[in-house]
Amino acid sequence: MQIFLSSEALTNINFPNMGIELKNVPSGFDVFGFNIAFYGVLIGLGMLFGWLIAEWMAKKTGQSTELYLDFALIAIIVSVIFTRLGYVLFSLDEFIDNPLEIFNFRSGGLMIYGGIFGAILSAIVFTRIKKYPFWLLADTGCIGLILGQVIGRWGNFFNREVFGKYTNGIFAMQLNVNDVSYDFRTKDIVSLQAKYVGKQATFDRIMELRDNIAVVDGIEYIQVHPTFLYESLWNLALLIILIIYTKHKKFDGEIMLLYLAGYGLGRFWIEGIRIDQLFLWGTSIPISQLISLLLIIVSLVMIIFKRVKLAKSK
Repeated sequence: MQIFLSSEALTNINFPNMGIELKNVPSGFDVFGFNIAFYGVLIGLGMLFGWLIAEWMAKKTGQSTELYLDFALIAIIVSVIFTRLGYVLFSLDEFIDNPLEIFNFRSGGLMIYGGIFGAILSAIVFTRIKKYPFWLLADTGCIGLILGQVIGRWGNFFNREVFGKYTNGIFAMQLNVNDVSYDFRTKDIVSLQAKYVGKQATFDRIMELRDNIAVVDGIEYIQVHPTFLYESLWNLALLIILIIYTKHKKFDGEIMLLYLAGYGLGRFWIEGIRIDQLFLWGTSIPISQLISLLLIIVSLVMIIFKRVKLAKSK
């Protein structure tokens, strides 16, 4: 088995303020001439361990584990499709000239909220057919979903993507300018600004990164917030809290609502420092921040409403 990146493409990823230098970090490997990206491997592992922990939670709460295998087989496929559709929906300009690229999953471009929506839609249809309580399945399934997110986010590390604006904080991460998709080397600032018309915040952050390029051993690096790491750690903390709280929940659906509110809270902050944001059509409003805010409000309102209703019924 051979790492498929050439020796020229194998570059370092540094965390200078922690004294960490990761040398020659590949993005994948080659099996019988077929390129396999670590991104895909980690997404696959996230799905596998997400299903396993959902089955563990189902067994722990006295439910059928076979039901969750059936659900996982459907939800995984639907969620993958919806992660792509979510990205395409808010990036239509990328596919106008070549619409067949919509089906090229290997080219990147996924939106996690699309996947979450796909999982919820799958659960609604599945529980209707199986005549099973939707909110009970949602409570169990969301544990698997969030573990999948914890693992899957590390695929962004190997892809050198989903990073934030410039920082010199403790977690600052250095990426080779040749490894990232944004043009940090162009001298045509006018054209660069025109590319991000209506997205001034993105342009300003790119310029800030350009103004703070670090040179290490003759190689140019941008220095960024590792937002993939922030989100993975946030989700891990949320996962632990939800597992502990499960035995204390007051009603079916409370775990799912807490997941949506908790994930939305973390994502709202993290999205605010990212470079590669998707925007609501014709606006400078980051769509993931908008969805996060709506999830926080709706989920908390539903939790409060349900708890008040339960209190009155006693």
